[in-house]
Order: sequence, then structure tokens, then C-alpha cells
Amino acid sequence: MAVLASFNPDTLQGDEELARIARFAAHLCDAPAASVSLVDEAHQRFIASKGMSEACTPRSTSFCATTMLGDDLLEVLDANEDTRFREYALVTGTEHLRYYVGAPLISSEGAPLGALCVTDIIPRDKPLGAVQKEGLKVLAEAVMRRIEAHREANRTGTEIELSAQRIQFVLDSVPDIAWSAAAGGRFDYFNARWEKTTGLPPPRDVEEWRQVIHPDDYDASLRKFTEAVKTAELFEDEWRMKRADGTYRWVLSRAVPSTHDPETARWYGTLTDIDDAYRISQERELLAGELAHRIKNIFSVIIGLITLHSNNDPAHKAFGAMLADNIRALSRAQEFALQMGKPSEENLIDLLTILMAPYGTEGNSAVSISGDDVPTGRRSATPLALTFHELATNSAKYGALSVAGGKLSITIKRTSDAVAISWQETGGPETAAPENTGFGSRLIKMSIEQQMGGTIKQAWRSEGLQVEITLPLERLAQ
Repeated sequence: MAVLASFNPDTLQGDEELARIARFAAHLCDAPAASVSLVDEAHQRFIASKGMSEACTPRSTSFCATTMLGDDLLEVLDANEDTRFREYALVTGTEHLRYYVGAPLISSEGAPLGALCVTDIIPRDKPLGAVQKEGLKVLAEAVMRRIEAHREANRTGTEIELSAQRIQFVLDSVPDIAWSAAAGGRFDYFNARWEKTTGLPPPRDVEEWRQVIHPDDYDASLRKFTEAVKTAELFEDEWRMKRADGTYRWVLSRAVPSTHDPETARWYGTLTDIDDAYRISQERELLAGELAHRIKNIFSVIIGLITLHSNNDPAHKAFGAMLADNIRALSRAQEFALQMGKPSEENLIDLLTILMAPYGTEGNSAVSISGDDVPTGRRSATPLALTFHELATNSAKYGALSVAGGKLSITIKRTSDAVAISWQETGGPETAAPENTGFGSRLIKMSIEQQMGGTIKQAWRSEGLQVEITLPLERLAQ
């Protein structure tokens, strides 16, 4: 019975396609009545019929209940003479049924459901012909295709409805506001979070958003969204949203188009409360700025003290100058690290540009920095600053940067898990490997190999020093 219930018989009652099949079955068998019956535990229901006055009869007196248990046609020429059926109400009552022929209706699961039957009040002396029997079987198959298709459509519709309910539940449960808009920016859906947050009905167009966006933010955000709609490009903005209690909180507004065609693209967006994170970020920026200023002052004081004391002693003057230069390089690296997060200061090229600035990279063709853009972390800034400051200092004293025609090229190449930095000097005086390893060389080796887990190779060639540095991407990003 569960299988029969899955066909939802109530929705099949009076189905026109089944009624047409019943009419044709009656015509095929030259009989006045035909019907499609479905049989449950207690009743036989005629869901489509021609010439039948009854809509439902007890199963106990149902011809079709017997038919559906077989695998072929059941034909009764004279029910009044058939001991199986002559006491049935349809035979003895006003229906006066005498002739019956039925084809079983079997579901795709193999469950008997009922029958397609043809009846007459006049008994017959001979059975249907072969063509009529075959035709009745074909019509029974057509009945099954129809009710199976109906069940599948109901099942699909139910699944779609349940899926929609689940999606709606999820959308109404998330803390974000979710919305959608038709092509052109006409808003047609908001989840329940909108009214809970704003206390207002959903807006229908961009002008109605004015009531929830801070007056200082509305025009700029509207321009961004309008441009995104015109070009069907991703939209993202931050603005202050008015809540039901009258307070404003910062939100992240995002929207994506369904296609890249501005004429047809639907829009799907979210509003995420970022007020706490936004205010923390603002406080951190103020703190970072103050920290950077104080650290810069500390470095300046240290450099001043070194210069003051070393200048008074000729024996220490050169050492003091070298130490002061190293600290200046560290100061520049520290300033870079504290300002990281800004779009223009997040990668290795930016850091090298800052470190090499004293040697004239800006507008000076003697030094060039090029290659792949590689993310650089705060921890790696210090060892890199010491390494490249030492290399640049040596070049300015003894290498390519010590003469007018010398050139320095720094090239960055990224691979899947590492970055290779090539330092190539040309046009300078001929160089040779130092006989003794000095403090600077040991500093470079320690910075690259021990602190950053990389490798460094130096080659003193007639055309100038060549240095190859390889660093793990993971360590560089720290």
C-alpha cells in the first residue's frame, strides 16, 4: 500500500489523459464502459472512467482486485455464470455487470496497483480477438507510463519544495543578510535577517537603500554598485549600516553577478557585520603608526649615539659608520614590516626597493629590480635587510656601484615552493674572492641559511659579483 500511496491517487482523480485512454479502451472492445481502477486494502477507486456511475466500491467485490494479482488479461464472458463473481454487488445490483475484461496495472517496483478494465451489461459468447487483447495491454502500459510520470513529477516537485525550504531555513539562520536582484538591480529577495537587523521592509531599488546607509557613505557606494551593474563585475564595499535601534555599524557589502552579461545578469549579495573587526583594525593602525614612529626615533637615537662616540675616536670611526649603516637598513626594514598590509607594501620587490633606495633605484638606471611578485612576511624583513644592505655596501665600496658605469640587476623568479633571487653586478672593477671571511660574509650566511632556511652562492667574475639566493616561499612569507 505504501507504493500505491506514493502515486498520490487523489491527484490523479479525473485525469483527462487517463479518461481518454478509458474511452478508447471501451471503443476498442466495443463496450459501453471502461475505467482505470486503483485498489487499496479496503476499496477500489475508479480514477478515470467512461460509462461508470460508481466512483468507489469495496475491494471484496472488485473484479480488478483479482486481475491485478495476475500477469495477463482477465476476461469474464458472463459474470452471472462465473462462480467467482456472480455474488458480487456489481453483478447482482443495479450495475447489472455481465462482461468484464481487465489488464493488470503493475508499478515499476513490481507492486500490483489495479487494472484497466472494460465492462458491459450484456454477456458475450466469445472472447476478444488477438488484436483487441494486444491493444488493451498496450493501453494498460500507457496508463502506467502516465501515472509513473505523474508520481515522478510529484516526487520532483516535493523534493524541490523541500530543498527550497531547507535553503530558506539556512539563509534565515545565518548571521549575514542575504539578498538577490533581477537584471538591472531591481531587488526581489531578502532573507529574514534584513528585517531583524533594520526593522524595515526590504528595499525594492537602490534609492530605498538610502534609509539604511550612512549619509556619508551612500553616494560613494551607489557609484560603485552602479558601475558594477553596468559591467557585470564583482562588487565589494564597506559602509555603515543603520540598525533598528538607530545605531550604525560597519558592514562588508558583497555582490556577484550570475553571468558576465549586464543585460541578463542576476545579482546575489550579502551584508556581513564587520564593525568589531573594523574598529579593532582602526585601533591597530593607529597603534602601528605610533609604534613605527617610536621605533624610528629609537633607531635615530642609536645611530646618533654611535656617530657621536665613534667620531671622537679615529680608530672606531669606520666601525661606527658601518654599524650606523646597518642600523639604518634595519630601520627601513622595520618600517616596511610595520606598514605591511597596505597594497603597495606587501611583496619582495617593495622591500628590496626600500632597502636599495639609498643606492639610487628611483630614476637611476644603475640599479634595476624586476621579476615575480612574491609575498613577504614581517619576520623575514630583518634578515633580508641585513643581507641586501651588506651586499649593497660592498658593491658601493668595491663593486659595480663604486664606479660611474657600473650596473646592478636584481631579478626575482618564483617557483612552486621557492623563490630565487639573482644579484648580478656588471661594469665595475674586476673582483676577486676575499682571502678571509669577514663579519659581513658571516652575517649574510647566517641570515640566509640559518634564519631563513635558504641557500646562497657567490661567484666573483671578471664582469662583477654574481650572487644566487634561494629561499623557501613558506619561510619568506613569515
